[in-house]
Amino acid sequence: MKKQDYVPFFLLCSFVLVWLFLSINPTYRIVWISENILSVIFVFFLVATYRYLRLSTTSYILLFGFLLLHSIGAYYSYTEMPLFSLLKGLFGLGRNHYDRFVHFLFGVVFFVPIQEFCQKKLRLSVGWSSFFSFMMILALKGAYEVIEYGWLIFTDNELIGMAYLGMQGDVWDAQKDIFWGMIGAIISWVVVCLQKRKR
Repeated sequence: MKKQDYVPFFLLCSFVLVWLFLSINPTYRIVWISENILSVIFVFFLVATYRYLRLSTTSYILLFGFLLLHSIGAYYSYTEMPLFSLLKGLFGLGRNHYDRFVHFLFGVVFFVPIQEFCQKKLRLSVGWSSFFSFMMILALKGAYEVIEYGWLIFTDNELIGMAYLGMQGDVWDAQKDIFWGMIGAIISWVVVCLQKRKR
């Protein structure tokens, strides 16, 4: 194993261990399965393409953090994440905002590896790679919301409708999730551009 492989390998092993621990007794097994299908596929994709599409250590650390938070959401269900339920009570909020937080982080985190890929592999300029990454985040967010709804129809499970979709009575939930992912991507876009200017 090469020196540059140490951190990604450590992150992968750490994630697998945490994931296995969180799989033992989740709040709702069917919700845990629903939330983890795409996560497992994505991790396998990262492993399978590691030699060909190797990302920076920063990207792997960001992806590790996001997948960890997502796994915690899957364990408790996003609508019942204890810390955000506590915040809901303390501040008199109308809903548990853990899902909004993770949707926001999706935009922040995934912008970085996508932009990196566009620059290094597709040879796009900073401007075009950033624009493409931003549009890709919007497309992924929209596709995810459609997949979520399709999974609900396919399973026809009331618990999935309540805990997996996590609308919590908000008819604009899907649009707000996309919006917060977009805001996260914009923040990463600004940070990436500022870093490039410093160089």
